[in-house]
Amino acid sequence: MNVLVIGAHGSVGNLVVDKLQENSQHTPIAMVRKKEQQESFQNQGVKTVLADLEDPIDTLVQAASGADAIVFAAGSGGSTGADKTMFVDLDGAVKSVEAAKKANIDRFVIVSAMGSQQWLEPHPEWLEKLGPYYPAKFYADQWLKNSGLNYTIVRPGLLSDDEAKDKIQVADTPDAFGDQTDITRSDVAQIVVESLANEHTKKKEFDVVNGDTKISEALDQL
Repeated sequence: MNVLVIGAHGSVGNLVVDKLQENSQHTPIAMVRKKEQQESFQNQGVKTVLADLEDPIDTLVQAASGADAIVFAAGSGGSTGADKTMFVDLDGAVKSVEAAKKANIDRFVIVSAMGSQQWLEPHPEWLEKLGPYYPAKFYADQWLKNSGLNYTIVRPGLLSDDEAKDKIQVADTPDAFGDQTDITRSDVAQIVVESLANEHTKKKEFDVVNGDTKISEALDQL
């Protein structure tokens, strides 16, 4: 597949691009906002497109031209205000889903957040501590689920920069994980890449942290 990676300059998105480039089955297309970011990827031999999630949908449709799948790994980051969270994590995700439909791209993998599916249910207090972040993730995921696309929603726990472990555990809610709450960014990127062509991950959503099962086996068991 040719895979458009939205948020390619982010910590997870960058790793997704690297892993796609290493994978003979897929070719990454890095979507970035700034020319210096574009030049950095081009110097690595990665095809890039320049677009912003705050651009109109038609701009995103054009950015997606030639792609067979989309990975949404964008995020506003912890240092921005509530407005950017809504414009990137919610509105940006929704516009990306609509752009995929307009571009006739059926496969869409989104990196969400552990526990976000519980937003409208009784949920742990920690979901309330990040302002609009969790409702933004929840409603973006709902939009994707109702889009008709072949989606995969990956909800990782606390992200770490540790070395990849290649072993995970997946569940419907964080309660199943006990005291284990974290996962490496590298493992999240690997999950995204392996999900793209794995039929078991289509129309699936899951929380994930590091565990004892190899990534490929865990995804096959979904």
